[in-house]
Amino acid sequence: MTRPSAIAQSGQPLGPKHAKVARLRALLRDSKVREAESVVVLEGTRAVLDALERGVELEAVYLPPDGVPPDGVPVGVAIERLVPGLVERVATTRTPQPILALATRPAVFPPGELAKHGCVLVLAGVSDPGNVGTLLRAAEASGAVGVVVSGGTADVFSPKVVRASAGSIFGVPIAIVDDLPDALAALAVDGRRRFGTAAAGGTPYAAAELAEPIALVLGNEAHGLPDDVLAAVDELLTIPMAGAAESLNVAMAGSVLLFEVTRQRAGE
Repeated sequence: MTRPSAIAQSGQPLGPKHAKVARLRALLRDSKVREAESVVVLEGTRAVLDALERGVELEAVYLPPDGVPPDGVPVGVAIERLVPGLVERVATTRTPQPILALATRPAVFPPGELAKHGCVLVLAGVSDPGNVGTLLRAAEASGAVGVVVSGGTADVFSPKVVRASAGSIFGVPIAIVDDLPDALAALAVDGRRRFGTAAAGGTPYAAAELAEPIALVLGNEAHGLPDDVLAAVDELLTIPMAGAAESLNVAMAGSVLLFEVTRQRAGE
């Protein structure tokens, strides 16, 4: 049952020097602050609604003086009014309906606590926040059981990744690791076959056996998989290209492969 919308707080709108606004700026721009407070920032009405649909707890919503909270914001969530134009200046992006919200950061799991069946997506230095968010979205939509994120990958809890994930940051289990070869070894112990990706020279993806429990490892947009990660995978996959195209964007390639896993598993 949908809970009633929160009622806006009374009082004067907050100015740029207010402590709450300073905290909001820090949370938007500093990953260490977000980690210390276990908070993520949502930008735009769609991001807030995506989080609410997944049962995410909101701490506060920030609006212009005449802004209206989205339907479904629970009673008890703080509604903070900012002076005209301040929400737009504080935010990292422009949205049709200026709104910012603070939400509880999703839990992070050790790789060994991810489900033993299904596909785990592994991001090895995917640096563009839009690509990371899109891959999280594809992982949730395709039924992947978790995402492992290594150093060099964009901060999965940054506002840009949260926005690009369309709420999937809250919908798929995430593991963050410092030593990716060790994490891949642990996934192998769990019975997963580890597939890396290459623009050419690998097994055509439709010919590979992907229905078994697997780890799908995607590398950096420009440089691909580092040598120590290449040494830790069992097989490389390639998406054959038609015409003059050499390769797909990493988010597009990952989405193709994730849904091929889904297709093969459906045929079990």
